[in-house]
Amino acid sequence: MTTTQQTPDAAAAGTWTLGDLRVNRIGFGTMRLPQRGPALRPDAVPRDRGQAVAVLRAAVDLGVNHLDTAAFYFSPLLSANELINRALAPYPDDLVITTKVGPHRTADGHWGEHARSPQALRGQVEENLRQLGRDHLDVVNLRVIGSDSVAERFGALAELREAGLIRHLGLSNVGPAQLAEALTVAPVVCVQNPYGIGASAEQEEMLRLCGERGIAFVPFYAIAGAGRERGTDLAGGEHEGVLAVAREHGVSPARVRLAWTLRRGPHVLAIPGTGALDHLTDNVAAGALHLSPADLTHLTTS
Repeated sequence: MTTTQQTPDAAAAGTWTLGDLRVNRIGFGTMRLPQRGPALRPDAVPRDRGQAVAVLRAAVDLGVNHLDTAAFYFSPLLSANELINRALAPYPDDLVITTKVGPHRTADGHWGEHARSPQALRGQVEENLRQLGRDHLDVVNLRVIGSDSVAERFGALAELREAGLIRHLGLSNVGPAQLAEALTVAPVVCVQNPYGIGASAEQEEMLRLCGERGIAFVPFYAIAGAGRERGTDLAGGEHEGVLAVAREHGVSPARVRLAWTLRRGPHVLAIPGTGALDHLTDNVAAGALHLSPADLTHLTTS
């Protein structure tokens, strides 16, 4: 089977709405943009600024209108938010920027205490506003560590939404009970959780619950898998089914993984990240990759 050589378009995978904001289902995650190699480390090697700016502009040129970022995405010299600001401001009218709050890194890149108080969370929201050069944030996800209650923190963000600093709210790294609890406080437009081929039963349940409630399910590490912040971890060898389907279509394993993820439901969004133009193009092309029933069976049974 051969693949098309035309320029990929992020609109090929269809669209979804985050509240009242319509986005293409193929987006772009900026975690890896400020550095080369493993992300979110104090000793991260900064990426060339011009290269990072070029990737962001190319993403928008390819139809990407959903960016995922955070103030704690930075290397010693670059931050994802400031790169977004430099590359894309004044922002296109249809561009949706989703950020997250909760985790905290000190100026030297080490992890600090998780933000829990309303004051700390507001400070993180205001930091994102300053870095992005905006007067409001489109979507703010509360990033959760552990299984404790989210009501107080989500309530603090809901107050900022009422004040006009945030348009919509989401959650990240949560379970069913935390989602149910948050929904008693304020509407949830998206859930960002780890998910990909071989996902746990709990994550499959979260995907299902979000679909039933009309909430976007936004996987992270859909390509990296166990590699997490390091990137794709193939120490144990790539999934045999992924390799077989990739060979059949003449595409990369990463494109197959993203295409499979998008097939999990119309409410599933993808936010693959990269600092390389060729990888960006390959990722966006996943939205147009058609996987047959036989492909899907191969991917889930191999």
